[in-house]
Amino acid sequence: MNISNLKSLLTQLLTEKGISPFWSENLALILLLILFLFVGYVLFWITRKIILNFFVQIAGKTKSHFDDFLIKNRVPKILSYLPVLFLFYESIPKLFISFEMGLSSLIKNILEALLIILIIALIRAALKTVNDFLKTVPSFKDKPLDSYLQVFMIFLWFIGGILILSVLTGKDIGAFLTTLGALSAVLLFVFKDTILGFVASVQITVNDTVRIGDWISMPNSNADGDVISISLSTVQVQNFDKTITSIPTYKLISDSFINWRGMSESPGRRIKRSILIKISSIRFLEPKEIDALMKIDRIAPFIEKRKKEIEEANIKDQTDKSMLINGRNFTNLGLFRHYTENYLNSNPNINKEMTSMCRQLTPTSQGIPLEIYAFSSDKDWQNYEAISADIFDHLLAAIPYFNLECFELTPTIYSS
Repeated sequence: MNISNLKSLLTQLLTEKGISPFWSENLALILLLILFLFVGYVLFWITRKIILNFFVQIAGKTKSHFDDFLIKNRVPKILSYLPVLFLFYESIPKLFISFEMGLSSLIKNILEALLIILIIALIRAALKTVNDFLKTVPSFKDKPLDSYLQVFMIFLWFIGGILILSVLTGKDIGAFLTTLGALSAVLLFVFKDTILGFVASVQITVNDTVRIGDWISMPNSNADGDVISISLSTVQVQNFDKTITSIPTYKLISDSFINWRGMSESPGRRIKRSILIKISSIRFLEPKEIDALMKIDRIAPFIEKRKKEIEEANIKDQTDKSMLINGRNFTNLGLFRHYTENYLNSNPNINKEMTSMCRQLTPTSQGIPLEIYAFSSDKDWQNYEAISADIFDHLLAAIPYFNLECFELTPTIYSS
């Protein structure tokens, strides 16, 4: 028995009960609609139960997390709508065949549009499943997969939107494409940021400019932290204070920023810090001061070797040593610099395969900067800061042994 015959039979039964033909027909329509909606709900519940149990059993038997992501992204639930939609498509439009103004065709078109939406949702869920699974693969963890997904979904919804409009209006797809061609300038303006983001995402991927997990600094956007996501429109950075900064993707192409990936991948983390030495404390050393510094193990061999060279040079040049300025001499700053280099070379926390030195910079109004330039073996931030602090704790404590002084700004006190 088809739907029309069922409706006619129910209408006849209601008419025999003394209900007018008009109300009998409408009441039969309502009762059949309720019946099909109820059957649809039961069918959805049963189908969902069967499909979900099937996926759960497969997920329990396999080691892969792919099937777990299928359940998480509601693929079984979306599949459960297909039999219901097919039931409605084959039954509900036939209830309205007797109505004028093509109501049956309109309902059929609406159901076809819903089918297109359901297929798009299913494709989206499947792609999101693939996206989530690839994020667990080490070789894909730092790739902007979300950007690719968004680009594909934009094109998919664009095509789906044209198909839906074509189904609802009954017009050919070519007519919509012609209209969109005429509106291309408007579309380019509306989707300007999306297009810029797409181009930027492609450039970022091809040039390997930024990856997920990179530490970047972008002062113009108040961003200083790890990249946690790269999408079509924004790049999200989790700052070290746990706040999230969103940066338009195209800004990573147009604006400058610092990517610390090179430091992270290198065998050491740079220490570049200066001690300001008071200029008035720098002087030549007396022989007795040199003898006192010979007791420092780290520079004793250097002093002994250099002392012989200086004495030989001064004898050869017949230098008058009644004044220290004459000839070659030791300075307290020079010996402290050699002590610092020796200390860095013997420090187990300094990477010996990378540059390590103590250099003197241009004098300033605050004194002479003595810069430590080296690389710590441990790149962890907390450990790095501890290593840096230990080095400068030692050097600051060693400065008085060389009769040097650090620059300290003396506060000016104004009396009234």
